[in-house]
Order: sequence, then C-alpha cells, then structure tokens
Amino acid sequence: MEIRPFGPDDVAEVDAWVDLTNATSSVDSPWNRPQTRAMAVGRFRHGWDGEVDTPYLARVGDAVVGSGAISTSEYDNLELAWIRVEVHPEHRRQGHGAVILEALLDEARRRGRTIIAAEAWDTAAAHAFADRHAFEKKLASINRRQTLADIDWPELDKRYDAALPHATDYVLERWSVPTPADRLDALAVMASAINDAPTDDLDYEDEVFTPERMAAYETAMAGRGERLFRVVARHVPSGALAAQTVVAVSEEDPTWGDQHDTSVTQAHRGHRLGLLLKADMLRWLREDEPRLRTVDTWNAESNDHMIGVNEILGYRVMGREWAYQRNLD
Repeated sequence: MEIRPFGPDDVAEVDAWVDLTNATSSVDSPWNRPQTRAMAVGRFRHGWDGEVDTPYLARVGDAVVGSGAISTSEYDNLELAWIRVEVHPEHRRQGHGAVILEALLDEARRRGRTIIAAEAWDTAAAHAFADRHAFEKKLASINRRQTLADIDWPELDKRYDAALPHATDYVLERWSVPTPADRLDALAVMASAINDAPTDDLDYEDEVFTPERMAAYETAMAGRGERLFRVVARHVPSGALAAQTVVAVSEEDPTWGDQHDTSVTQAHRGHRLGLLLKADMLRWLREDEPRLRTVDTWNAESNDHMIGVNEILGYRVMGREWAYQRNLD
C-alpha cells in the first residue's frame, strides 16, 4: 500500500478524495451532504480557523482504497491529535484500515502528540475496529437536521413571545461579518462559553479563544465559501455579550446550512436566550437566504438542554457519531 499526504492544489488527489468520501458516505451516512471539489479545497486550505487537516490517500496499485486525516492544534490540547480513517466500501475487511491507522499514529508521534482521538459513525464495524486497536468510546454526538419547509412559523412565533418575558434585560443583535477588530475581545470571551458543553469521558481540555482565533475562524469560513450569520444577545444593564448563535450557509449550494456555535455564558443562563437566538436566526435566514432548505447541527447526546431547544425548533435525528480515544504508546 502507498499512503501519501496531499494538499488543496493537488487536483487529482482532491478529486479522488471526494469520490472516496462520497462512496463511504453512501454506505455509512447516506443522509450526508455530498462532498465537492470546492468543499474539499476549502477544507484543506483553510481548516476551521486557519489550522488545517493533513489528508492522505491510500492506494493499492492504481486503486484508491482508503483515506486518512490528522489534525492538531497549537491553540490548546497540545497533547492531542484527531485522526480519521476511511476505507472504500469495495475494499473493506482486507486490513487496509489498520495500515492507514499506523501511518497516522506515526505522524502523531512525529508531532509529539500522546493522546489520539478518532471519530466514526455508530456502526458495528467501527466499534470492532476501535476495539482491535485499543480505542475506547468516550463521547456520543448526534447529528440532527432541520427542514425549513416544515417549520410551523406561527407556533415558533408563539414560543418566541412566551420566552421574551424571561429576557427583559437583553436585546438581540444581528452581527455582520467580518467582526470589527474592537469587538473581537468581547466575542472571544463569549465564545469560551462553549467549553461548558458536555464532553462526557473525552480527555479534552478547554479550548482557548483569542481575538486572533475569532478573526481566523471568520477568515477561514469566507475562504471556504461559507456565509456566516451571527446573532448575539447583549445584557443591557452591563453591556456584556451574553450569548450567541452562528449559522453558515454554503455559497456553492445555498440550500445547505450548518449550525456552528450556540452558547450562553454562565452568568446569563436561565433566560431562554438559546431559544430566542435560534428563533431570530431562523427569521433572519428566511429573509436573507430564501433558497435555504436544511440546517444541520451537532450536539453531545448528553446535552439535554440544547437538544430540547433543537427539538422545539423541529430538528430531527439523522445519525450518531462516536469519538474514541486512546493513549499513544
């Protein structure tokens, strides 16, 4: 087997990765949005906030049999490497995944990482592979999808109005992107509230948010062709930012949207801000993105509060993904 890394300018490899990823998704997660060359190039050039994955293709002869990826951060979690192993459905159960995994573990060692985390859809094959290679289940996350055509707008308005009396000290603001430099400090402080989201048994440190990282995230999303919509809640008596929700809409195919961060800072919880923010976001998207059809979101399965909000808004379960973890010998 030949395993080689590639980058966003390697057109043939990018196209091969797209074909492989769509083939595996058709079996493991057929509801997923199909990957395109533009999506892959944006991902491998810009990452999530400027830190990019290193992708690999695995070939046996002329056949692309699998792929791998490794990502590490210099912001936080400096001992951790995230990896992903995928094998084409036509080439499974031949040991290819184990060879790809060893290549990724070698790269993690080279980077000085000692904890390995991997994600896979909730399948018997994934669990068996994890067990064979000493990975333990640590965190279950649920992918939910909202279909905007199914929203009961009068009912949503009723719930919004019922929540308003609980948030009389707050105002909602729709922010344009990029965020002005003089707002990035406050935005970073508010974004750190996401660290309170459940990580269950995952060995994972709090993420470190800086003004520079917030700006890098917005730059990366623009580079990936994602239009960002951010609604924040401001506490009027103090002027502090209390909460936010962010949705990205694809420029390549504006029928698809993804929910990014929704978080409320600890001092401002209990005022129905999550529901108010997400309802106002839907109103904004209806106005500015009339072609938008679906919005996908992810939550830890144990995050009862946010799941409750999402179910009120009509999100429906698509699938479960597990995060596995092991120490690197």
